[in-house]
Amino acid sequence: MTDFMAQIRLDGRVAIVTGGGSGIGRATAHALAQAGAIVAVTDIDAAAAQTVAAEITSGGGMAQAHGLDITDPARVDSVAGRVAADHGRIDILVNNAGISVRYRSTEISTEDWDRVVNVNLNGQFYCARAVGRHMEAARQGAIVMAASIMGLTGGGLYPNAAYHASKGAIVNLTRSLGVEWGPAGIRVNAVAPTYVRTNLTQRMLENNKTLDYILDNTPMGRLADPDEIAAAILFLASDAASMITGHTLPIDGGWVAR
Repeated sequence: MTDFMAQIRLDGRVAIVTGGGSGIGRATAHALAQAGAIVAVTDIDAAAAQTVAAEITSGGGMAQAHGLDITDPARVDSVAGRVAADHGRIDILVNNAGISVRYRSTEISTEDWDRVVNVNLNGQFYCARAVGRHMEAARQGAIVMAASIMGLTGGGLYPNAAYHASKGAIVNLTRSLGVEWGPAGIRVNAVAPTYVRTNLTQRMLENNKTLDYILDNTPMGRLADPDEIAAAILFLASDAASMITGHTLPIDGGWVAR
């Protein structure tokens, strides 16, 4: 009989988490480590990455930290190469890092548009490309991309075309890479979180009108917690999802089902 609980374990596997210094990335790094993975915690804030890696190791897990600007393809290649050299493999990539700049489409500057697309789309591609090269050579691997409910819908709290466009592109990039790399044994999926209670959203959620709008439009009537996103990422990265590729999983309390 299949040991279903063992399928979620990641013992001895090597994972890279981008944007791992806070929020969903931090929760994901801890989840993968608790499942037995060796976690390379990366973040543009190198000190934050180091803090999370230290949290993991102090709890008995295995982790290392790297400063990483995912919009720098040379640095992305360097960090991926370093992780592969240190551990002999890369089994998992969690492409979590991202940003948002909220302006009406007639008011957003070209620089802000480019910045959002460069991080949310180009940066995720650079990371997938760099890690994909190592995974193709090994004929195995799992990549989890960061989409959003805003990549599956055209509306939300406010006009946010750059974010919608970049996250919508991630949904289709996930399909494309899943199809292209499937024959090499590499699975590529994405998560599409709803509004998550993190330090980055704290100020926005202090506005009662904004919070009420979110809750009123969420069938489950609450926000998501970073650990709930991390749990879904853990599933997609594990053997429990061994026949799933090219898909985007909403973690949204029913938002896109309305």
